[in-house]
Amino acid sequence: MTDEWRGWQEAAETALYGEGGFYRSPEGPAGHFRTSVHASPLFAAAVARLLVRTAESLGTCAVDLVDLGAGHGELLTGVLAALPAQGGGRLAVRAYAVELAERPPGLDPRVQWCAEPPQGVRGLLFANEWLDNVPTPVAETDEDGVDRYVLVRTADGAERLGEPVTGADARWLSRWWPSTGPGGRAEIGRPRDEAWARAVSTLSGGLAVAVDYMHVRAARPPFGTLTGFRAGREVRPVPDGSCDLTSHVALDACAAAGGPAAELRTQREALRGLGVDGERPPLSLASSDPAGYVRALASAGEAAELLARGGLGDFGWLTQHVSPAAPLRPAGG
Repeated sequence: MTDEWRGWQEAAETALYGEGGFYRSPEGPAGHFRTSVHASPLFAAAVARLLVRTAESLGTCAVDLVDLGAGHGELLTGVLAALPAQGGGRLAVRAYAVELAERPPGLDPRVQWCAEPPQGVRGLLFANEWLDNVPTPVAETDEDGVDRYVLVRTADGAERLGEPVTGADARWLSRWWPSTGPGGRAEIGRPRDEAWARAVSTLSGGLAVAVDYMHVRAARPPFGTLTGFRAGREVRPVPDGSCDLTSHVALDACAAAGGPAAELRTQREALRGLGVDGERPPLSLASSDPAGYVRALASAGEAAELLARGGLGDFGWLTQHVSPAAPLRPAGG
């Protein structure tokens, strides 16, 4: 880490993924923030149902599951455990965890650990809170109405304005996040669009899903969303490797970059479609099966958190369908 002034994309890339960076720490993301995966096993069970449906749509009993930004493999572990109960007990699943950090000890040996997503997979590619950690340039409109790159000092997070935004970045701002006037800020999402398009291109058939904090063109935050997290608390973003650096995702722009057959929904809508409803169990169950009632009540509470307005339920689900080049045969066929 140095005291030089750099653009936010370069500074965040080093702080998060460089040698000694935040995402190479042994505690992993779960040591600093809580995602839907950590909130409830219902999330992994819903992804397991989605994997079963994807396999059915492909007409195969052998299917790939790719987790982008896998952390310590928590989602894959949960999905593999949930499959039998979700009708996927006979599926032959090839599971890939895509993560820059080292493979954690004790991970299910069925999970293959890799730094880049494998090419040509057929099945489900799932990116849960991955795109928000793809670093982007940050722009701010100066007093003359000119969009300029925001530069940051690594040591303390101090900022100043740099050169005017030009080229592809300027075109992206014009299309997806026009300035609201002097002082307005934006995270230029072009690197995320490109990252998502590359991820989708690794599928030769199946479904790609990105789940993340989101906003759309009609409701962009006027001053951006860049922030930091450390040990479960929001902190000032300083690109020194001591905290997570994240900003909400323009998922509508990613959808356009990923190609046709894209759908954008809230997590609340997506999970309800996968059987997560949050309904409380009938009170009569408390008399006939007290232990069952307690379990069902706890499950309803977890589901409610996953579906909550103003919380996890407002996350965006971008789903991108990729038609297979040729019909698949069942395993052993």
